[in-house]
This record gives sequence, C-alpha cells and structure tokens, in this order.
Amino acid sequence: MKKIRKTIEINASKEKVWQVLTEDRYTRIWYAEFHPESHAVTDWKVGSTAYFQDNSGNGIVAKIIKNDPTEILSMEYTGMLVNGKEDYESDMAKDFAGGRETYIMNEKEGVTTLELEGDMNEEMYDMMSGLWEKAFAKFKELAEQN
Repeated sequence: MKKIRKTIEINASKEKVWQVLTEDRYTRIWYAEFHPESHAVTDWKVGSTAYFQDNSGNGIVAKIIKNDPTEILSMEYTGMLVNGKEDYESDMAKDFAGGRETYIMNEKEGVTTLELEGDMNEEMYDMMSGLWEKAFAKFKELAEQN
C-alpha cells in the first residue's frame, strides 16, 4: 500500500469542516467525485461499521477506530461490499483490509487545515490521488458556503 496525503486550507471553523466531513447532506456531494451515487452508511461511533457504497450496494467496508469531533476521524478498511453483502475473503477485499483513512483538523484564526492520510493499493493510487484532488475542491466549496 502507498499513502495518499492531501492537505487543504478551508476558510471555515473546525465545526463546519466536521459537518461537511460527517453529515450525509454534505458527504453525498463531495463523495460524488469518486462515484455519482457514493454515500456513507454509519453512525461514525468508534467501533461501528461504515459502508462507503453506491446505490447498488457496492463499495468498501470499514471500522471507525477514532472519532474525536472537530479533531480527528479515522477508520480502517476491513473488506468490500458486493451487491449489499460483506466480502472479506476475495483478493480485492484482502487488498483493502488493514488500510486506513484518517482526517485531522487544526483551526487557526478561522482557517481550518484539513489533512487526509489514506492507504491505497499501487494499482489505484494515481487514479484515487487525482479523485481526492477533485473531492477536496468540492469539500472546500461546501465548507466555505454559509
């Protein structure tokens, strides 16, 4: 696995950035940069499962490992979701298992720096890194709106 690292400065409070990071009304918009129907099914609580999926039930399964509101959100990939069923045994599921995705927020004088660190397999690294650029641009736009 390779690490995708992205940092963006957002002219908004950590509270607003946290909303855009975790609330469905926002995540559906910036997740769409990865896939038009992408959304999260989770309560974001530590130990909970998170499904990052499209409307046909395909996507990634993760476990929330850290949630300190307005500070850090971290998850560990555990497998794949295929047609609404959890898959932990296929080669693709095993490729993702153990990877992590972490968001860290720091605010100074009304500007929040959002850092992403995410594990990605070699084959998808370049594509996903580019998609993260687009997603972060959309994220910034959403957070900076009133």
